[in-house]
Amino acid sequence: MNPSAAKEIPDTAPEKAILSVNNIEVIYNHVILVLKGVSLEVPKGGIVALLGANGAGKTTTLKAVSNLLHSERGEVTKGSIEFEGDEVNDMTPNDLVRRGCIQVMEGRHCFEHLTVEENLLTGAYTRNDGYGAIRADLDLVYTYFPRLKERRKSLAGYTSGGEQQMTAIGRALMSKPKMILLDEPSMGLAPQLVEEIFEIIRALNENEGVSLLLAEQNTNIALKYADFGYILESGRVVLDGEAAILRENEDVKEFYLGVAGENRKSFRDFKHYKRRKRWLA
Repeated sequence: MNPSAAKEIPDTAPEKAILSVNNIEVIYNHVILVLKGVSLEVPKGGIVALLGANGAGKTTTLKAVSNLLHSERGEVTKGSIEFEGDEVNDMTPNDLVRRGCIQVMEGRHCFEHLTVEENLLTGAYTRNDGYGAIRADLDLVYTYFPRLKERRKSLAGYTSGGEQQMTAIGRALMSKPKMILLDEPSMGLAPQLVEEIFEIIRALNENEGVSLLLAEQNTNIALKYADFGYILESGRVVLDGEAAILRENEDVKEFYLGVAGENRKSFRDFKHYKRRKRWLA
């Protein structure tokens, strides 16, 4: 074989995932097994949805990635988590934020006694690139969330649920993240506001290159904006695939999107194990 010809073969290897969760198990209080061999990947610049009912393990998965389990007496007992190719299981949450991975917690956690702008500025506490750069990013947040600019002097505790969710996302953006872990961003919000927030999430992904892992019970809205999805049940991944394909999957349509086919089944008569068996076949 001609050596020069070999050099002309283009490198078509796929880009390494920004986040790789490899067969992890999570135990709380040394006895309660919550995650059972969960694996997933988030490509650089992608939006991945983590779907499932309440209690399926979505929040635990995000906290395992962001290393927030120890505050709740939880730990990853098996498997590994890699961010940008480096194992981060033993990294502190602070160090992980500095690396560019930050979680927006479920429930729109804000400092209620601080103003909206003060809340946003707390997101920049790990940065050391100067006031000018921080101010420029604050203006960028206001570009994406003009409502926050209007309410910037208001105490966060007196703003609406939607404004608090925007504040939480904007605060994460102030840390200059490469990846954001979003936990239930639609919870408790009106449908119109949910659509507005997801449009902003997509704009952040497309314009700023932020990768997103999105835990969401609202399967319909999540699959509309995500590129890929994983469905959790009882701490296991039971189905995964491209979002467009999952939207057309009959099981997903029936049990998560509320769309039943002609042979509609009664949920009362339905056996849980049969659904899992069919998905895993």
